[in-house]
Amino acid sequence: KWPQRQPQNQRQSLSQSPSQRQSLSQKRKIHCIFILTLLRVPKIPDGDKVDFDDIQKKRQNKDLVELQALIDAHFEHRKKEEEELIALKERIEKRRAERAEQNRIRSEKEKERAARREEERLKREEADAKKKADEDAKKKSALSSMGSNYSSHLQKADSKRGGKKETEREKKKKILAGRRKALNIDHLNEEKLKEKAKELHEWMQTLESEKFDHIERLKRQKYEVTTLRKRVEELSKFSKKGKTVRRK
Repeated sequence: KWPQRQPQNQRQSLSQSPSQRQSLSQKRKIHCIFILTLLRVPKIPDGDKVDFDDIQKKRQNKDLVELQALIDAHFEHRKKEEEELIALKERIEKRRAERAEQNRIRSEKEKERAARREEERLKREEADAKKKADEDAKKKSALSSMGSNYSSHLQKADSKRGGKKETEREKKKKILAGRRKALNIDHLNEEKLKEKAKELHEWMQTLESEKFDHIERLKRQKYEVTTLRKRVEELSKFSKKGKTVRRK
């Protein structure tokens, strides 16, 4: 049989010398005495009376003061949060009003641009009509100065050209009539009608902007053609002068 193992305390006590064991026991006694002194209830001096009600009342007052401080801190924090919430709502409302004002200004500017484009278009059409009328008047005066036979011939040519233009105009009307769709809005309610009107308004604005771009492009092309024609005429003049100088 194996020998039984002794507890660790017994093994340590056996391995220590007698003086070490004595000092260890003294330390343990001192530690126990210190713990007992801590746990001992303090003595009340003789002749003094202890008012436990007063102690309880002071403790309750202290608890009430602490509770009141916590309540005040809670309400102060809540008041601060409410003020921050009110300030946040005010900022949101201010931002919303600023956005509405910006949208209003943008819509007004868009209306002004559309009105200006329409005015420019009318002016251009009026100028073109005036120019065309002047050209027609010049043609008529030139025709009147020519002979009767030649004028009759030109009148016939103009009548043929006018008939052709009328035919082209009729073709254009037919094409537009085929492309134009009937606006069926009888079954739409008020909300749908507003959406449809908004859609048509945006479409008209898009068409107006595209028309303006096309007109500007046409004007630029006409200007470029006129400039090139003038350059060609100047070059032809210089070339003729050079030929005459060489002949001389």
